[in-house]
Order: sequence, then structure tokens, then C-alpha cells
Amino acid sequence: MAIAFFDLDLTLLAANSGKLWIRREVALGQLSKRSAVKAAVWLARYQLGLGGLTLATRAIGTAQGLHASDLIARTESFYQRQVRTLFRPGGIDALKSHRASGDRVVLLTASSHFLAELVSQELALDGTLCNRLEVDPQGLLTGRTVGPICYGEGKLLHAQAEADRHQVKLLDCAFYTDSYSDLPVLEVVGQPVAVNPDPRLRRLAGKKGWKIVDWGTPS
Repeated sequence: MAIAFFDLDLTLLAANSGKLWIRREVALGQLSKRSAVKAAVWLARYQLGLGGLTLATRAIGTAQGLHASDLIARTESFYQRQVRTLFRPGGIDALKSHRASGDRVVLLTASSHFLAELVSQELALDGTLCNRLEVDPQGLLTGRTVGPICYGEGKLLHAQAEADRHQVKLLDCAFYTDSYSDLPVLEVVGQPVAVNPDPRLRRLAGKKGWKIVDWGTPS
């Protein structure tokens, strides 16, 4: 392997950070219950691989007008209080194994860069491919991303660009994920691995003979 790509939610993490974030935002009064229900529906469709880039674009668009500095502070608090204890032990072992083999270990997630970069720092990853939210000169989010949206086919664009930067082929790479929505990347890497997969991915992985693993939950 030359690069090992890792998804975040329900792959490296034993939970969906999006769901945890919605609950926290409601509790802090940052998100109305109506908006929370809407976000939960979007999240459910996302997990099922429904809606595609249109859904992801709409979800990211809802951040328009938010102060980046405020979101950074809230995300850091959220990470420290609710996320950093949720890494799957099997995922940590996989990272160590790839490092021992001399591979690059890279996060490939639909999460925002506010959260993804905290994860990368914590795990000392070699790269972070995620949704980088655009910030205007006034420090406000524009509701757009810098570069392609990192979801579905967009994840493949990010993975291909990373492979090209390091002059390797995706056939020489691995990708670990729990989600059927990551099929575009799973189908082109040389080592696709289904980690605690959702039902659709589990069925497909079984048919295709892809490796299926259980990375456990943190104590």
C-alpha cells in the first residue's frame, strides 16, 4: 500500500459525530428543535447514501453567515468533551500497522475541516481530506466549500488528487469505511475494507469478497 485512507464517523469513531453535534447544539440553544429535526433527516439520508451531492450541498449551505471563530471554539469544545474518547481500538491498530509498513495514513471524511483537523492532530495523520468550509474576508462562512464537496463522487476526486500528489495509483491504496455512500472510492482502491459496515455495505462487501472487520468500541 502507498496510502491508507480512513473514513471518520462510525469507522475510526464508534459514533456519528454529526448526531452528537446536533444534540449538543440543541442543548446549548444554538439550534432550534425544528432545525435539529431537519438536520437529523438530512443526516439519516446521508447515512443511507441518499440525496447525493445535492443533499451535501444543501447541508453545507445552512452554515452561511456563521462566524468561523465561534464555530471553531464550539467545535474544539465539542471535540474535547464528546469525540476524542470515541476512537475504535481496531482503528488505532490499523493506523499503527500502516505506519509500520511505511504507508501514508490520510483522513477522508465528509466532516468539516474544523473537526477533521482536530482528529488529524490527535492521531498524527499524514493528510486531511474533508469539507473545507469557505470563509469570507469578514470571517463569515459562505455556505460553500473550498474545492469539491468531500462526499460520494467528491470523495473520489479528493482521493485521486491525493494519490496524484504522491505519484501513486489508487490500486495501490486502501480505504476503510462503514458507509455505502463511499462506494465510489471503495470500487477503485486495491484494498477496500468495510469497517463495522451499514447493512447495504455489508451485503455488497459480502458479494464482492471485500474484507469486513469489526474494530470494536472504546472502553
